[in-house]
Amino acid sequence: MDESAASYAVRVRGAKKAFGRSAVLRGVDFDLEWGEILCLAGANGSGKTTLLKIVATIAKPDEGEVFVGGVDVRRDGARARRMIGAALHDPLLYDDLTARENLRFFCRMYGLARADERAERVSALMGMSPHLDKRASAMSHGMRKRFGIARALLHDPPLLLLDEPETGLDREAVDLLDRAITGADGERRAVIMTTHDRARARRLGDRVATLANGRLNISESGAP
Repeated sequence: MDESAASYAVRVRGAKKAFGRSAVLRGVDFDLEWGEILCLAGANGSGKTTLLKIVATIAKPDEGEVFVGGVDVRRDGARARRMIGAALHDPLLYDDLTARENLRFFCRMYGLARADERAERVSALMGMSPHLDKRASAMSHGMRKRFGIARALLHDPPLLLLDEPETGLDREAVDLLDRAITGADGERRAVIMTTHDRARARRLGDRVATLANGRLNISESGAP
Protein backbone atom coordinates (compact mmCIF):
# COMPACT_ATOMS: atom_id res chain seq x y z
CA MET A 1 0.00 0.00 0.00
CA ASP A 2 1.34 3.42 -1.01
CA GLU A 3 -0.04 5.86 1.56
CA SER A 4 0.62 8.90 -0.66
CA ALA A 5 -1.46 7.31 -3.44
CA ALA A 6 -4.21 5.97 -1.15
CA SER A 7 -5.97 9.34 -1.07
CA TYR A 8 -6.65 8.96 -4.81
CA ALA A 9 -8.89 6.49 -6.59
CA VAL A 10 -6.23 6.17 -9.30
CA ARG A 11 -2.66 7.40 -9.53
CA VAL A 12 -0.63 6.75 -12.68
CA ARG A 13 2.99 7.76 -13.06
CA GLY A 14 5.12 7.32 -16.17
CA ALA A 15 2.98 4.60 -17.74
CA LYS A 16 4.42 3.35 -21.02
CA LYS A 17 3.11 0.66 -23.34
CA ALA A 18 4.21 -0.48 -26.77
CA PHE A 19 3.09 -3.20 -29.13
CA GLY A 20 6.15 -4.24 -31.04
CA ARG A 21 7.75 -1.03 -32.28
CA SER A 22 4.53 0.95 -31.97
CA ALA A 23 4.47 3.04 -28.78
CA VAL A 24 0.90 3.55 -27.55
CA LEU A 25 1.54 5.20 -24.18
CA ARG A 26 4.66 7.35 -23.85
CA GLY A 27 4.72 8.26 -20.18
CA VAL A 28 1.18 8.93 -18.95
CA ASP A 29 0.69 10.69 -15.62
CA PHE A 30 -2.60 11.52 -13.90
CA ASP A 31 -4.50 11.37 -10.62
CA LEU A 32 -8.20 10.62 -10.21
CA GLU A 33 -9.87 11.81 -7.03
CA TRP A 34 -12.40 9.65 -5.21
CA GLY A 35 -15.85 10.54 -6.57
CA GLU A 36 -14.41 12.33 -9.62
CA ILE A 37 -15.50 11.65 -13.21
CA LEU A 38 -12.76 11.80 -15.84
CA CYS A 39 -13.90 11.57 -19.45
CA LEU A 40 -11.21 10.43 -21.85
CA ALA A 41 -11.31 11.41 -25.53
CA GLY A 42 -9.01 10.55 -28.39
CA ALA A 43 -8.95 9.10 -31.88
CA ASN A 44 -9.36 5.39 -32.56
CA GLY A 45 -6.06 3.69 -31.82
CA SER A 46 -4.83 6.47 -29.56
CA GLY A 47 -4.47 4.12 -26.57
CA LYS A 48 -7.65 4.88 -24.59
CA THR A 49 -8.66 1.23 -24.26
CA THR A 50 -5.08 0.21 -23.47
CA LEU A 51 -4.95 2.74 -20.64
CA LEU A 52 -8.26 1.51 -19.22
CA LYS A 53 -7.09 -2.11 -19.41
CA ILE A 54 -3.93 -1.21 -17.50
CA VAL A 55 -5.91 0.47 -14.73
CA ALA A 56 -8.33 -2.49 -14.74
CA THR A 57 -5.34 -4.89 -14.27
CA ILE A 58 -6.18 -6.67 -17.55
CA ALA A 59 -2.94 -5.44 -19.17
CA LYS A 60 0.43 -4.49 -17.69
CA PRO A 61 2.43 -1.35 -18.48
CA ASP A 62 5.92 -1.84 -19.84
CA GLU A 63 7.11 0.89 -17.48
CA GLY A 64 5.60 3.11 -14.82
CA GLU A 65 3.46 2.82 -11.71
CA VAL A 66 -0.33 2.38 -11.43
CA PHE A 67 -2.17 2.52 -8.12
CA VAL A 68 -5.86 1.95 -7.37
CA GLY A 69 -6.77 3.16 -3.90
CA GLY A 70 -3.08 3.08 -3.02
CA VAL A 71 -2.70 -0.54 -4.18
CA ASP A 72 0.01 -1.25 -6.76
CA VAL A 73 -1.92 -3.09 -9.49
CA ARG A 74 1.18 -4.99 -10.64
CA ARG A 75 1.98 -6.32 -7.16
CA ASP A 76 -1.55 -6.97 -5.88
CA GLY A 77 -3.95 -7.02 -8.81
CA ALA A 78 -6.53 -9.16 -6.96
CA ARG A 79 -6.85 -6.58 -4.18
CA ALA A 80 -7.12 -3.73 -6.68
CA ARG A 81 -9.81 -5.56 -8.69
CA ARG A 82 -12.10 -5.66 -5.66
CA MET A 83 -12.36 -1.86 -5.95
CA ILE A 84 -12.98 -1.84 -9.72
CA GLY A 85 -16.06 -2.31 -11.85
CA ALA A 86 -15.11 -2.53 -15.52
CA ALA A 87 -17.40 -2.52 -18.56
CA LEU A 88 -15.19 -2.69 -21.63
CA HIS A 89 -16.19 -3.72 -25.16
CA ASP A 90 -16.90 -7.35 -24.25
CA PRO A 91 -19.91 -7.60 -21.86
CA LEU A 92 -18.47 -10.90 -20.50
CA LEU A 93 -21.73 -12.85 -20.59
CA TYR A 94 -21.94 -16.61 -21.07
CA ASP A 95 -24.31 -17.29 -23.95
CA ASP A 96 -25.78 -20.51 -22.55
CA LEU A 97 -26.78 -18.86 -19.25
CA THR A 98 -29.63 -16.49 -18.52
CA ALA A 99 -28.84 -12.97 -17.37
CA ARG A 100 -29.76 -13.94 -13.80
CA GLU A 101 -27.48 -16.98 -13.95
CA ASN A 102 -24.66 -14.85 -15.36
CA LEU A 103 -25.00 -12.32 -12.55
CA ARG A 104 -25.16 -15.08 -9.92
CA PHE A 105 -21.96 -16.54 -11.37
CA PHE A 106 -20.12 -13.23 -11.10
CA CYS A 107 -21.42 -12.79 -7.54
CA ARG A 108 -19.76 -16.11 -6.67
CA MET A 109 -16.56 -14.93 -8.35
CA TYR A 110 -16.58 -11.79 -6.20
CA GLY A 111 -17.55 -13.79 -3.09
CA LEU A 112 -20.73 -11.74 -2.70
CA ALA A 113 -23.70 -12.72 -0.55
CA ARG A 114 -27.36 -12.15 -1.53
CA ALA A 115 -26.67 -12.85 -5.20
CA ASP A 116 -30.32 -12.71 -6.31
CA GLU A 117 -30.90 -9.44 -4.47
CA ARG A 118 -27.83 -7.90 -6.09
CA ALA A 119 -28.76 -9.22 -9.54
CA GLU A 120 -32.24 -7.72 -9.27
CA ARG A 121 -30.89 -4.38 -8.00
CA VAL A 122 -28.33 -3.83 -10.76
CA SER A 123 -30.76 -5.07 -13.42
CA ALA A 124 -33.30 -2.52 -12.23
CA LEU A 125 -30.63 0.21 -12.41
CA MET A 126 -30.19 -0.57 -16.11
CA GLY A 127 -33.93 -1.07 -16.78
CA MET A 128 -33.50 -4.78 -17.49
CA SER A 129 -35.57 -6.46 -14.77
CA PRO A 130 -38.07 -8.02 -17.26
CA HIS A 131 -35.21 -9.72 -19.11
CA LEU A 132 -33.39 -11.37 -16.20
CA ASP A 133 -34.45 -14.87 -17.23
CA LYS A 134 -33.59 -14.47 -20.91
CA ARG A 135 -30.60 -16.38 -22.21
CA ALA A 136 -27.66 -14.19 -23.21
CA SER A 137 -27.57 -15.88 -26.64
CA ALA A 138 -31.07 -14.53 -27.36
CA MET A 139 -30.26 -10.94 -26.41
CA SER A 140 -29.72 -8.00 -28.74
CA HIS A 141 -26.40 -6.15 -28.68
CA GLY A 142 -27.99 -3.36 -26.65
CA MET A 143 -29.39 -5.80 -24.06
CA ARG A 144 -26.02 -7.49 -23.67
CA LYS A 145 -24.38 -4.09 -23.24
CA ARG A 146 -26.85 -3.15 -20.49
CA PHE A 147 -26.25 -6.39 -18.61
CA GLY A 148 -22.49 -5.94 -19.03
CA ILE A 149 -22.77 -2.60 -17.24
CA ALA A 150 -25.04 -4.18 -14.61
CA ARG A 151 -22.38 -6.86 -14.04
CA ALA A 152 -19.76 -4.16 -13.43
CA LEU A 153 -21.96 -2.66 -10.69
CA LEU A 154 -22.66 -5.92 -8.83
CA HIS A 155 -20.12 -5.41 -6.05
CA ASP A 156 -20.77 -1.66 -5.56
CA PRO A 157 -17.30 -0.71 -6.79
CA PRO A 158 -15.94 2.68 -5.75
CA LEU A 159 -14.14 2.90 -9.14
CA LEU A 160 -15.92 2.39 -12.46
CA LEU A 161 -14.06 1.99 -15.78
CA LEU A 162 -16.19 2.36 -18.91
CA ASP A 163 -15.00 2.03 -22.50
CA GLU A 164 -17.38 3.91 -24.84
CA PRO A 165 -20.34 2.60 -22.82
CA GLU A 166 -22.98 4.49 -24.80
CA THR A 167 -22.18 2.62 -28.04
CA GLY A 168 -25.14 0.41 -28.97
CA LEU A 169 -27.42 1.80 -26.27
CA ASP A 170 -30.78 3.46 -26.89
CA ARG A 171 -31.72 6.80 -25.34
CA GLU A 172 -33.35 5.22 -22.28
CA ALA A 173 -30.30 3.09 -21.58
CA VAL A 174 -27.94 6.06 -21.97
CA ASP A 175 -30.02 8.05 -19.47
CA LEU A 176 -29.91 5.16 -16.98
CA LEU A 177 -26.17 4.80 -17.51
CA ASP A 178 -25.64 8.50 -16.91
CA ARG A 179 -27.50 8.20 -13.59
CA ALA A 180 -25.10 5.45 -12.54
CA ILE A 181 -22.08 7.49 -13.70
CA THR A 182 -23.05 10.74 -11.98
CA GLY A 183 -24.23 9.12 -8.75
CA ALA A 184 -27.93 9.82 -9.24
CA ASP A 185 -28.52 6.14 -8.33
CA GLY A 186 -27.26 6.90 -4.82
CA GLU A 187 -23.63 5.80 -5.36
CA ARG A 188 -21.00 8.45 -6.03
CA ARG A 189 -18.17 6.64 -7.75
CA ALA A 190 -14.85 7.60 -9.25
CA VAL A 191 -15.22 7.03 -13.00
CA ILE A 192 -12.93 6.91 -16.02
CA MET A 193 -14.99 6.81 -19.20
CA THR A 194 -13.82 6.87 -22.79
CA THR A 195 -16.09 8.52 -25.34
CA HIS A 196 -16.06 10.07 -28.82
CA ASP A 197 -18.83 12.51 -27.83
CA ARG A 198 -17.07 15.61 -26.51
CA ALA A 199 -20.34 17.37 -25.67
CA ARG A 200 -21.34 14.43 -23.49
CA ALA A 201 -17.86 14.33 -21.98
CA ARG A 202 -18.08 18.00 -21.00
CA ARG A 203 -21.57 17.50 -19.57
CA LEU A 204 -20.71 14.47 -17.45
CA GLY A 205 -17.06 14.91 -16.63
CA ASP A 206 -15.49 16.86 -13.80
CA ARG A 207 -12.49 16.90 -16.14
CA VAL A 208 -12.02 15.96 -19.78
CA ALA A 209 -8.70 14.56 -21.01
CA THR A 210 -7.37 13.88 -24.49
CA LEU A 211 -4.97 11.07 -25.31
CA ALA A 212 -2.84 11.82 -28.37
CA ASN A 213 0.62 10.72 -29.49
CA GLY A 214 0.87 8.54 -26.38
CA ARG A 215 0.43 11.41 -23.94
CA LEU A 216 -2.52 12.52 -21.83
CA ASN A 217 -3.52 16.17 -21.82
CA ILE A 218 -6.08 17.26 -19.24
CA SER A 219 -7.00 20.68 -20.48
CA GLU A 220 -10.76 21.03 -20.35
CA SER A 221 -13.23 21.32 -17.49
CA GLY A 222 -16.46 19.40 -17.41
CA ALA A 223 -19.86 21.02 -16.95
CA PRO A 224 -20.29 22.61 -13.52
